[in-house]
Amino acid sequence: MALGVSACAQQVTTSAPVVHAGANAPVPGSGTTSAPPDLTHQDSASSLPDSPGADLYPVAVPVPEPASTKVTWESLSQKSSGDTVLLEGNVTITYGDYRVDADRVAYNQATGDLEATGHIVVTGASRSENIHASRATLNIKTETGKFYDVSGSVGVRMVSHATASPGNQAMGGVMGNTSQLSNVYTTANPFLFTGRMVVKNGPAEFDIYDGTVTSCQLPKPDWQLASAHFSVHDGEARATKTIFRLLNVPVFFLPYATHPTAEGERQSGFLIPVIGNSSSKGIVIGEQIYFAMGRSSELTVGAQYYSRRGWEQSATFRMRGRGLDFIQSHYSGLLDRGFYQNVTTTNANGTTTTANTYVNQGGEDATFSGRRDIGQHTRVAANVEYLSSYIYREAFTDNFNQAVSSDITSYAYGTHARNGYVASGEVDRYQGLKIVSTGEQIRIFHAPMLQGEVMERHVANTPFVWSATAQYAALKRTQGTPVAQTGFASDFTNRVDLHPKLSLPFALAGFHFRPTVGIRDTYYTHSRITSPLPGPTPTESGAGLNRLVTEAEMEVRMPVLERTFETGSFGKLLGREAKHTIEPELHYRYASGVDDFSRTLRFDDADVVANKNELEYGFTQRLFLRPTKTRACETGETPAETDGTCGGTRETIRWKLLQRHYFDESFGGYISLANPSGILVLNRRNVLDSTLDLSGVAFLTDRRSASPIVSQMKLSATDHIDIEWDMNYDLKANAMRQSNVFVEVHQNGFFAGLSHARLYAPGRFTSDTGSGTTATSLISDFSQLRVLMGYGNPAKPGLSIAGNVGLDLKLSQVQYATGQFSYNWNCCGFSAEYRKYELGSVRNENAYRFNFSLANIGTAGNLRRAERLF
Repeated sequence: MALGVSACAQQVTTSAPVVHAGANAPVPGSGTTSAPPDLTHQDSASSLPDSPGADLYPVAVPVPEPASTKVTWESLSQKSSGDTVLLEGNVTITYGDYRVDADRVAYNQATGDLEATGHIVVTGASRSENIHASRATLNIKTETGKFYDVSGSVGVRMVSHATASPGNQAMGGVMGNTSQLSNVYTTANPFLFTGRMVVKNGPAEFDIYDGTVTSCQLPKPDWQLASAHFSVHDGEARATKTIFRLLNVPVFFLPYATHPTAEGERQSGFLIPVIGNSSSKGIVIGEQIYFAMGRSSELTVGAQYYSRRGWEQSATFRMRGRGLDFIQSHYSGLLDRGFYQNVTTTNANGTTTTANTYVNQGGEDATFSGRRDIGQHTRVAANVEYLSSYIYREAFTDNFNQAVSSDITSYAYGTHARNGYVASGEVDRYQGLKIVSTGEQIRIFHAPMLQGEVMERHVANTPFVWSATAQYAALKRTQGTPVAQTGFASDFTNRVDLHPKLSLPFALAGFHFRPTVGIRDTYYTHSRITSPLPGPTPTESGAGLNRLVTEAEMEVRMPVLERTFETGSFGKLLGREAKHTIEPELHYRYASGVDDFSRTLRFDDADVVANKNELEYGFTQRLFLRPTKTRACETGETPAETDGTCGGTRETIRWKLLQRHYFDESFGGYISLANPSGILVLNRRNVLDSTLDLSGVAFLTDRRSASPIVSQMKLSATDHIDIEWDMNYDLKANAMRQSNVFVEVHQNGFFAGLSHARLYAPGRFTSDTGSGTTATSLISDFSQLRVLMGYGNPAKPGLSIAGNVGLDLKLSQVQYATGQFSYNWNCCGFSAEYRKYELGSVRNENAYRFNFSLANIGTAGNLRRAERLF
């Protein structure tokens, strides 16, 4: 707390300066009286956190020049006696950006001594400081003094909604009516205190006697530290022989305690221990150490002991740089003691055996992600993960989606873009689990991949536009278990890909046309020896392969058809008018020259380019309604646009239908009824570029003239309801291949969500039988349902409760389920959770978690913020 002015030098700080409205003060030194300043013109709190736990990402801004150091005053009456001025009635004295309000003040202009009595309020704008006292003696020049019967705060600003006299501004209602005042936290470390006496020793140093400190709002804080003496200096309050009180009940004695007072200050130290229980892990006990590594980076290191399994270690590093620059890294590992379980296997002869087998699910998982912008045109970024065992992640991660994921993609890239020219370099690695029981995986590497791209630009002064990409990649692919190669493996293959295009966009009678021609020349230093499929593992050949493809396409954008309707008797529900639009589109594509598709090694989508002769057609329908006038969004409402308003005109329905017609049913002769020749296989799923970019379902199993119909529908009936339905319907099979339904509802604190995923499509070529062997899988057939319901917000006071469940409708079993509830007081809260995982033989776990949080102290328990349902 300071009563003076900051240094005059122009500095850079991590906190945005607070801009203050001018008071109704008289001309400095005039000594005249005037009306009290209007407290309604305080700063807007819209850009500030509304809770002490809110994350702050500071932006460096210059500190403003200091305010005037002259002393001004105003009061209802005043008397002078030499250098001493006696002020009475609504007294206000300002010095720099500090202000003293009191009923009576005796001020010595020569020495700077000031003695005040009655409803004293001292405020400092630079750190949002407030002191309320019944009597005070201080010196505004040396910034020292004494205050009696004190309540105060640092990092909390009072916002007034109506003009109030100084005598009515006692904080928290200790000395006056605060019905017209509300508190806004201006820092993540608010510091509030009370004391019989506070001795001010300097600009930011003072001692509190017979007092309490807290981060909660007064006069009835949820928790307090009480001591005979607190010493506040160097951004921290320290005390010995301290009593910790929770809800005004003494809980325990602390020989030594500290509390941060500096804005945004973080402290290194031990975190509150983690305690929990799980049916598979046993009793869980853990501890973490937090290191504040400067103002922009931090490190957390910890360990947990599972009574049934062993030790788990973890570490997390985070750094925030300028702009969007960041680094985040996490490591976790388990030294598993393992366990024995009965495992049943069936051999090729059909003989079934059961053995008591030792199972070890230990492993390691390390992730790294980061970004650095180098100037305006260059960026480097990375997202890398190392996972030693899929079983480890499935058995121990707290995230269900991560537990069932079988893919890991790591990449690091750099890109430079300027004046329409883009140069980039990338290294990436794909790791995909193929057979769970044996750990067989597929790994694909791009090490490196270099690409140059010329964005569209006109040819001289003509209407023609051209673009081009050139790419070099060193590629490798392997397949096998951790101890042996079981599938196709290649040496490093070099690939050079050149792809120039020439277009002539033009418009005619409201129609927009874009004819394009191009050439794509791709050279591989290795190729594949053709073999029938299904059959033996493909073999790599040292012979090179060159693929020259000629392309032509025509894109047609037709005029948008629209009509506005009067809603008539439905006006109260839909608004006065409704607008309906239809946006049709056509896109023809032709490609020829792929003669050796069966010899092409497969690494990514550039290797499934094939001959094509197809027409894509579809349309998008939109319905716009204006049910209400434009207004600010209420709690729980979602605006039609990011950072937009609610109400007014909104896109209520959007429905897109799309299909492709294939003029060549054999796709360049690749599918033959008599002999597939190892190119494409009947009754198995095949992937070509003409099918890959249309649907996530590999529908190409035989000759066909049309693709499935792709439908995407979204309904935003009101600001509180959103519905989306995406599906693929195959007319040839007369079946719905894929359907995803999403429903979200939120109203007055209640929220609910539902999602259903249905897939009935050609399956993978092989599947795991559970014994390390494979069998043909013709159909991928699953139906899964997710349901979420809840009420409240765990970041606000009161009761919050939520639950979700994931069901496998095909197997009629629960995959996971979670129930959570929490209750928050002013600045402390309690949460509890039950969580269930049912992931076959790998994981069948019931976990109980809890969490007790104290603002600016920490959290006890093992329910982390990222795992909450709200």
